[in-house]
Amino acid sequence: MADQAVDSGGPAESSKDQFFGRQRELKALRADIERAGLDTLSGRKAPRARVLLIAGRPGSGRTALAEELVRQVRAGYPDGVLRARLSEPDGRPVPTEESARALLDDLGIASPPGAGEDELAEMVRTALADRRVLLILDDAGDAEQVDPLLPDNPGCLAVAVAQGPLTGIPDVRPCTLGGMDAKAAIELLGTFTGSVRITVDPQAAETIAEECGGLPAALVLVGGWLAARPRASVADVAKRLRALPEDDEQPKGVRPLARAFRLVYESLPPPTARLLRLLSLAPAGIADAHTASALAGCSVSAAQGTLDDFAVLGLVHSDGLHYEVPGALDPLLRALVETHDRPAEVQLARARMLERTVRLLQSCRAITEPDGSPARKNVAALPRALRFPSAAAAAEWLRSRQPALLAAARMAVDDGELDTLARRLVAALVRALAAHRGTEEAAPELYGLHQLVLDVAERRGLHREQAAALLNLGDLDAQTGRTEDALARYRAAMDAGRAANDPYATGRAMESVGGAHQELGDWLRAADWYGRALAQRQARGERADEARLHGRLGAVHTYAGRYGEALRHWRAAVAGYRRLGDLPSQARALSEAARVQEYAGRPHESLRTCHDAVEWARRAGDVRLQAALQLRLADTLDRLGDPAAARLHRATAERLLDDQGTEGSTYEIRSGSAKT
Repeated sequence: MADQAVDSGGPAESSKDQFFGRQRELKALRADIERAGLDTLSGRKAPRARVLLIAGRPGSGRTALAEELVRQVRAGYPDGVLRARLSEPDGRPVPTEESARALLDDLGIASPPGAGEDELAEMVRTALADRRVLLILDDAGDAEQVDPLLPDNPGCLAVAVAQGPLTGIPDVRPCTLGGMDAKAAIELLGTFTGSVRITVDPQAAETIAEECGGLPAALVLVGGWLAARPRASVADVAKRLRALPEDDEQPKGVRPLARAFRLVYESLPPPTARLLRLLSLAPAGIADAHTASALAGCSVSAAQGTLDDFAVLGLVHSDGLHYEVPGALDPLLRALVETHDRPAEVQLARARMLERTVRLLQSCRAITEPDGSPARKNVAALPRALRFPSAAAAAEWLRSRQPALLAAARMAVDDGELDTLARRLVAALVRALAAHRGTEEAAPELYGLHQLVLDVAERRGLHREQAAALLNLGDLDAQTGRTEDALARYRAAMDAGRAANDPYATGRAMESVGGAHQELGDWLRAADWYGRALAQRQARGERADEARLHGRLGAVHTYAGRYGEALRHWRAAVAGYRRLGDLPSQARALSEAARVQEYAGRPHESLRTCHDAVEWARRAGDVRLQAALQLRLADTLDRLGDPAAARLHRATAERLLDDQGTEGSTYEIRSGSAKT
């Protein structure tokens, strides 16, 4: 369960693990927790969690206040604290689907790939139905983002942080934040300057607090500026702030922060100021030394040092590994980019950043390959800064950077002018996730990435890539039980494969359409599509696929009760595997032919066929398969009224397994479908 602070609204009134002021607001919020709600007053049990709203502009310390409240009351919520950020730094709302997945991940609950926001939100509410948790919903844009995530459990408490009221959520009283009082503001400033500089000129400190509007974000910026200049007096800063003109284009409540930011920004050397501006391009507002290095075109070590300096100045937040642009400063930085940087330069910086990300992802995946492999050799030629010392280090990097990496992929696709780079980035991210986490565990993320590939392929008319993305999405839909959706994806993939003149994609789509119909129990349509796929494989001379498709046709004809057709296809599969020299598959196909013969009321023929299957399994050296077939023989002999022979075959199966040291029963031989 996640339990770390998130402050998207800018530096708050906390510094060096201290919290200043806001005692009146804290008291009101704690009283609101105990306040009887409208349902209680009317004699009804509260159906949902109580919602507290902390409203204020970014930079007013609203998230810090929420965190301080949580620190004070969390003992009453034994199942911990959950956090979700509902807006990107640039103000774009985070989709409910993404927020719900993040909460489910924190709860340790796997979310199905491709699930919609309604299903995922319901999963969150179900998971919290019997838990007592504190839920922080940070930077909420409106009630539509908050309402789906609220637990249907009055034992939980939700603390929403927003800029304004959440109209539509009943029984919510906002705690609206303005500026801090002068005493608390000066205390916050003193954590940066030390008490002596404040004591020397307390009136100047009050002036700074007034010029900053009591906004914690502005005070932190001014405090960082003073901390970096031990010889500067507080009075000097107060004079500088007063001399700065107000930006009439900014809303009145933002002007104090804009002036404090301007004070710090104008003191930066031009290359450093440029790097700060370009940090607004970082995906999800999250950067590291590699991101900053690529954006600015400087070395990784230089970028690291500059980011550390920014953290001291309060221009970015740091958790020791990553740096986050405060949401309060993001619009100011974006405005500077528009006025100071040419569009071509911005696009080049973005392209450098994405190219660096691609190379890191390639290195991240390559470290999982064996020593001496081509991938490892390619990585060995990369600069040291782009190499990972071990697979564990690469996996940790991928885990910690995953939100930013996924945001980078979305950003590259949304850009529309970097589609080649976007395709490379998505492909590298898919391979890295599959290598470190496996395709099953990473399926939710892979689903979204395949959708991004599809978006680019449709935009650029890349039919082959469109077919591949649709097939991948269809497979994930099928795995999660959305068979109708999978069927639609496979049909679209077939059309795209034909448009690309790609016989492999077309044949694969035909077979997948057949598989979807089989899953739906429509045996005749399944047989029809398998037959079409078989004809194409035969025309191309793809013998392994021919044999496999004969097996799939044999299975669906068996389910349809068309035993003659089923037996014909299983025999064709046996012949195909014999030509390929695939003895285990030949034995399995013979076993399925024996099953069909038994269903058709021909037990003696079934017995002979099963004996043949045992012999081929023995030749193949597949002991477990041989034991499974011996058990099949025993079952058939029981039905034929020969229990003595049946016991003999069961004893043979047990001996084979004992010789192999295998515990438990043998695996079941299936006909290629999950149905029996």
